[in-house]
Parts: sequence; C-alpha cells; structure tokens
Amino acid sequence: MEPLGRSERFRRFMFFYFMIQTELEAITIITLMFAVFYLRNMRRRHLLIRNREINTNPLRRDVLDRIIGRGDRNCIWELRMSVDALGRLCELLKVQGGLSDDCRVSISEQVITFLIILAHHKKNHTLQVRFYRSGETISRYFNKVLSSVIRVQGLLFAKVVPVPDDCIDPRWKWFKGCLGALDGTYIDVTVPEEDKSRYRTRKGKISTNVLGVCNRDMNFVYVLSRWEGSASDSRILRDAISRRNNLKIPIGM
Repeated sequence: MEPLGRSERFRRFMFFYFMIQTELEAITIITLMFAVFYLRNMRRRHLLIRNREINTNPLRRDVLDRIIGRGDRNCIWELRMSVDALGRLCELLKVQGGLSDDCRVSISEQVITFLIILAHHKKNHTLQVRFYRSGETISRYFNKVLSSVIRVQGLLFAKVVPVPDDCIDPRWKWFKGCLGALDGTYIDVTVPEEDKSRYRTRKGKISTNVLGVCNRDMNFVYVLSRWEGSASDSRILRDAISRRNNLKIPIGM
C-alpha cells in the first residue's frame, strides 16, 4: 500500500475535522432545543398547577356560589340583575367585547367583581378580602371588563323611540313625542390632591358629575362622564350636545 501524499493527508484531515465540527454543532443545537422544550413544558406545568390551585380555592368558590348558585335573589341583591341576565352579559362581553378567560380568573368572576364595585361602590381592598385576590388582580380585571363594556356600548344602549300620540300610559300620555328624560348624578371618585378642589361638590364630597339620559323604559340611551363635581349641569349639557359623538336632540323637541 502506497503511503499517502501530504496533500491527501491534509484533505482527509480537513474532511474529518469538518465532519466532527458539524456533528458537535448538531449535538449542541439538539441539546439546546431539548433544553428549551423542557423549560417551556416545566413552565406550562407550573402554570397549570398554580392555576388549578387558584381555581379550586374553596373559599373563593363558596363566595361565587353564594352569589349565583342559589337562585336569583342573592344575584339581584349583589349584582342588580338575575342569573340569566348575568349569563347573557358574560356571553356578550366574551363574543362581542373580546373578554377572555385566561385560566386565572374566570369570565363570570371578572364580571361579578366589576358589577359589585359599580352596584355598591365597593373599594378595591374590600374585594381583596371577599374574593381572596390581590389588589393588582382586582384592578387589572376591572379594567379588562370596563374595556369590553366600552366595545359593546352600541349594543348595550337602548334605541330612542318617541312617545306615540295614542299612548294610554298614565305616566307618559301627557308627553307626546317625548324621547326620554335626562339628569345628572354624582359618583364619588379618588383624585390627586391638587385636583380635589375641582371635583369637590357643594356638599363637600369629591365626585364626578355624570349626565345620564334614559328612555321611558328606564334604559340608558346616552351617558357622559368625567366632568368635575363642581361643574354645573348646564355646562355639561352644552358639552354633551357639542361633542362629536354628541347627544342628538331632534329639532322642534
């Protein structure tokens, strides 16, 4: 067998070198891929275990059961609506408003927390104690539900129908062509110290002045909020009429 020349030995050496280098790189890549998949699966497993522990909290489950699991009476007291109405609202916010259940807090609990805050003017720390949640969680999901409600406001607001001339309802038959009624209400708010003077009402409370318009079935057709408590009703009404999405009053009404 003839000895290999210098060039042939070099060529074979480089061939084996690149082959080994390629195999090492492949082994490194495969090892990294397995490490990433392992860490990702461990993270998902940890989240599932954590979420399972959260969702199976017997104290929290008992609170929700007392509100919606025992008929309409408690549900109406707590949320100002029946269980069926709550279910339809949750479905509407999920389908039309984009509200999602992220395995930490169910959609029903998000909406229930939101409604309790609005119906009873409850503070964040009160809901923390009642639902065994952190203040950050209560605040985050309240804002999520609020964003969903804003998205479906066109579906939630009633359509304006004037009182017909042949109306026999003793409460409305004297108001032919009337579209509804409007009034302002004060809602207590928390504002920075430097803004308290603007939000202070005549009774000394820190509130926001909200204009609400209802039809004769007591369904809202228009709402304007965010005005300071010191603002007069006439000023708020002028603003409502002059806005881009304004309160539309037919000519001659």
